Amino acid sequence: MSFSSDVKEELETKIDTAKHCQIAEYAALMAFGGRIRRNIGGEMQVEFATENELVSKVYIEMISKLFGIKEHDIDVTIEGKTNRIFHMVIKKPEHVAQVLMTLKWCDEQFTTVQPVFVDARLIQKECCKRAFIRGAFLAAGSISDPNKFYHYEIVCEYEEDAEIMKDILCFFHLDAKVIARKRSYVVYMKEGNNITDVLNLMGAFVSQMNLYNVMILKGISNDVNRKVNCETANLNKTIEAAVKQIRDIEYIRDTIGLEELKDNLKEVAYIRLENPDMNLKDIGDLLDPVVGKSGVNHRLRKISEIAEELRVERGDE
Repeated sequence: MSFSSDVKEELETKIDTAKHCQIAEYAALMAFGGRIRRNIGGEMQVEFATENELVSKVYIEMISKLFGIKEHDIDVTIEGKTNRIFHMVIKKPEHVAQVLMTLKWCDEQFTTVQPVFVDARLIQKECCKRAFIRGAFLAAGSISDPNKFYHYEIVCEYEEDAEIMKDILCFFHLDAKVIARKRSYVVYMKEGNNITDVLNLMGAFVSQMNLYNVMILKGISNDVNRKVNCETANLNKTIEAAVKQIRDIEYIRDTIGLEELKDNLKEVAYIRLENPDMNLKDIGDLLDPVVGKSGVNHRLRKISEIAEELRVERGDE
């Protein structure tokens, strides 16, 4: 499989627990593959189309979680044999109304229907922006083989949509740009560090570590391979620990909220989220009063224990 396929396969299991983030990710899928259509009788229906079978499965899971729409309530057709396109149509009026109201594609009285790329109200929170980026990549994104060159892109139909997508990425200090390509507009990034950062934003932590490894191996010469391999192993351990810490903190944030933590744990949680690459010693130096490396590690372990207890209680293991 390609690197892009590996990333999307990893993201398939990354649906957020918070409903507002689920809506943001669903809005991204619809922004790139969704449309309103009418049947012969003039009734509105909602259609989603994708060339990726994995994305079609994510879509079905999303509408099941958000609207309680089951697979048997969707009209699924597959067009083509080699280059297949999966068409999924929601036909029941009550389900169509739910979808359009949730996406803000209609007013509260349902008198005006107007699809938009994304309503700003759906991505006000930082976590929702992350979810939207994940959905956009699933629907219309790709990453080149990092062993050859670094290139991340999301293909948009309209320039205005591409500018909105670029701004969402730039919110996270990513160096995203827009270029016209034939009849499309492509939002892209070329720096390896930008791509590792966006993988982290989307929740593709394994792919992020794999890319780190590629970047490290491409940047070393043969005469220092042994030393760098040792450093890589240590870096991987550090990254794995930091990824787990951030994942646990984000889980607590998206469920009960970080404000429910004790003050000493909450302070560490915010600093870790704001500084994903910082080592424990430097985190401790930012605390007031300053705390040693072992003290910071103890607090982060306690946060992880709380997250695991929450997962057990909520059945999210």
